Amino acid sequence: MEFSAQQVADILRGQIEGDATVKISKLSKIEEGVPGSISFLANPKYTQYIYHTKASLVIVNKDLVLTGPVAATLIRVDSAETAFSKLLEMYNQVKLNKSGISKHAFISETAKVGTNIYAGEFAVISDNVTIGNNVKIYPQVFIGENAVIGDNTTLFAGVKIYSETLIGKDCIIHSGTVIGSDGFRFNPQNDNQKIPQIGNVIIEDNVEIGANCAIDRATLGSTILRKGVKFDNLIHIAHNVEVGENTYIAAQGVIAGSSKIGKNCMFSGQVGIVGHVEIADNTIITAQSGISKSITKKGEVYMGSPAFEANKYRKSYIHFRNLDSIVNRLNTIEKENRSEEHE
Repeated sequence: MEFSAQQVADILRGQIEGDATVKISKLSKIEEGVPGSISFLANPKYTQYIYHTKASLVIVNKDLVLTGPVAATLIRVDSAETAFSKLLEMYNQVKLNKSGISKHAFISETAKVGTNIYAGEFAVISDNVTIGNNVKIYPQVFIGENAVIGDNTTLFAGVKIYSETLIGKDCIIHSGTVIGSDGFRFNPQNDNQKIPQIGNVIIEDNVEIGANCAIDRATLGSTILRKGVKFDNLIHIAHNVEVGENTYIAAQGVIAGSSKIGKNCMFSGQVGIVGHVEIADNTIITAQSGISKSITKKGEVYMGSPAFEANKYRKSYIHFRNLDSIVNRLNTIEKENRSEEHE
């Protein structure tokens, strides 16, 4: 889509300096600007680029003082960063505003489909599925029997939703993610026979799940992601786990079966949590930490593997780093003691 500088200024309620008719059709960083693009300047460290950028249109703060000629048309606003964020949101809405059902999509006759949905090529909506309004189902998405997808939810290309899964409103699930696959349970006392997994997965409203995640169905009952949960890419959630409201988990996090995670927690990358533990609300766990027991006190920061309180870990780490010198000192003292014993 193409817009004039004047149209952008009207949207942002900004003041134009330069050619109001200049056309833009793409976004760019100010240091990587190209003709026909729009950029912004908010951080003073990037002010030098305003005099050389090839972007056709740049959003700047009202109080920016220029010390040389600028080729680009400017739009002055109260906050360039806020204004550009508004444009990004609008651009994203336009880009993702897909509608219509491809002739190559399959929708079961027993499925219930809401209004204004998008279903891309080779999407499959199975028997007795319920799809809400304004749902976007990208190409090659599979939705199994009896699943429910709430209003305004987006399933990007290649997402696989197993049967009985319940997904709420305003959710975003990125490509390659699998929801409802079997939990990892076998009986070692019976030749490792597979234990049937007959539960489901429940995902509440306003949840975002990154690419290539795996959320296992429960053995019995439900694996649950509460409202507002946000996952990065490559997250594995095992059977019967419950993740509390507004908890954030960064890439490569793993939570083993039947663990319960509290509200408003933040886990950095590669955090591993063993099964059947509970993590209190507002817990922060640093990258590559391993949690081997429950955390019962709210608001604690944990680090290390096995992890313990961060303030204790930092103090202990001083000793970890000096361990070699401490051992050498002990060896020296032992040698001296043995020498004294033989005198």
